[in-house]
Amino acid sequence: MSVSSRPSPMPAWREGDPILLREIFRGRLWTARPATVAAVRDDLIAVYLAPGTLFKVAANTSRDRILERLDGGWELRDHEWTRGRTLHLLRPGVSHAIHLWWLPPDWRFGGWYVNLQEPIRRTPLGFDYMDHMLDIVIEPDLSWRWKDEDEVTEAVSTGMVSQVWADEVRREGERVIERLELRRPPFCDGWESWQPDPRWPIPELPAGWHKVPR
Repeated sequence: MSVSSRPSPMPAWREGDPILLREIFRGRLWTARPATVAAVRDDLIAVYLAPGTLFKVAANTSRDRILERLDGGWELRDHEWTRGRTLHLLRPGVSHAIHLWWLPPDWRFGGWYVNLQEPIRRTPLGFDYMDHMLDIVIEPDLSWRWKDEDEVTEAVSTGMVSQVWADEVRREGERVIERLELRRPPFCDGWESWQPDPRWPIPELPAGWHKVPR
């Protein structure tokens, strides 16, 4: 599981275009989420996940999800996004994405979420990547905490990832925290006030959503 890669040029998507975000693990599809391009700015693309969106996720079983990843023991199931409005801020060549969310019924700002992950890879439909398990939860007042440290510890203990890899992922998170504490972009850019265009339809999974490059 690579922690870094070379940046790729931003695609020529425009605001309101449908886009597909997929997680790929060891050549197999882990999730597939249709979404909407919310903004394209220089080296950043913002992608909106609307409540009511139907997508595919790895099905939970009675076994531990770390073991599911190790032995390929997962199937995809349908899932409806019901957890509010979510905006993903994606930049090429970095090993994280920054999410924001807003909560119904008044769509108040709920906070930020740093998803440590592979750098995004452009596809004809959108972007592929894979989650790195460790995350950072940031409250609206910009206080923060680590999330899923236990999952990373288990992944190291089972041999799914190395301690060197885990340390690199954590350092990436520490770099984001440094930007947060210095109030650098995107934490000073006013994204908390963003609103989706009410004319945007809820996107659907496009043709070919399941085809994984070999």
